[in-house]
Amino acid sequence: MRVVVLMGGKSQEREISIRSGQAVLKAIEELGHEAIALDLTEDLCQRLLELKPDKVFIALHGTYGEDGRVQGLLDLLGIEYVGSGVLGSSIAMDKDMTKKIAIFHRIPVPEWICLKSPQEDVRWDTYPAVVKPADQGSSVGLFLVGDEKTLREAMQQCFKVSKKVMVEKYVDGRDVTVGVLKDKPLPPIEIRPKKGIYDYESKYTAGMTEYVFLEEPELVQTLQQSALTIHKALELKDFSRIDFRVSEDGKAYLLEVNTLPGMTELSLFPMACKRVGIDFKQMVEILLS
Repeated sequence: MRVVVLMGGKSQEREISIRSGQAVLKAIEELGHEAIALDLTEDLCQRLLELKPDKVFIALHGTYGEDGRVQGLLDLLGIEYVGSGVLGSSIAMDKDMTKKIAIFHRIPVPEWICLKSPQEDVRWDTYPAVVKPADQGSSVGLFLVGDEKTLREAMQQCFKVSKKVMVEKYVDGRDVTVGVLKDKPLPPIEIRPKKGIYDYESKYTAGMTEYVFLEEPELVQTLQQSALTIHKALELKDFSRIDFRVSEDGKAYLLEVNTLPGMTELSLFPMACKRVGIDFKQMVEILLS
């Protein structure tokens, strides 16, 4: 099988995408397939037509790769690819729209507002609060604020990377993530950042975060059911990783959905697969099947 691994891209997460792509590329080669690395450049369409891959493994993160645009191009070219299609990808990339769908399916989400302009009047008086772009991943532009002044400063920073910014009620509790592989939820992982907030640095710096698999049966069942529900509601395919915040009283709040989970040495999705006996190479084989 000839597999093109799309990596890099133009988003804020280019570096992480390259690390994910290189790990996937190595696994595909070890599985005995022909693997070709390809960056998201302006001549992508021409390169794909020349290479004629049997399948594309999208290892892109963020804008242009995770938001349905590349998926649409591959659909037009008639090339099969790993992961969700245009609809699920584009909706999941928008945290605001994802929350609205979650509410329809009775999945709890933290209170939030969404702003579309730096000049928009902000009606928010609950602190602490989280300010973040509505359409970025990997905790790019994530701020925890304690008053109106720092909220507005955070907003200005977020609008530099996005046209849509969310202000969200901070839920005091634990960060937990749940992977879904081929419509089967994986073991939930609790994320314990040493600096208190799970930001970009905590995610991608070795030793900055501790990861612990949950051992609370009822909470595990609730999280897995919610993850599978939103995965199916968004019509996602192959795999996803859903992030939650579990409050001190044990209530699980959906934060966001990742349609192309990271595949680096510190990534959570491969870690969860390994917990159920699926190593990295086996995981890639399953995704290619």
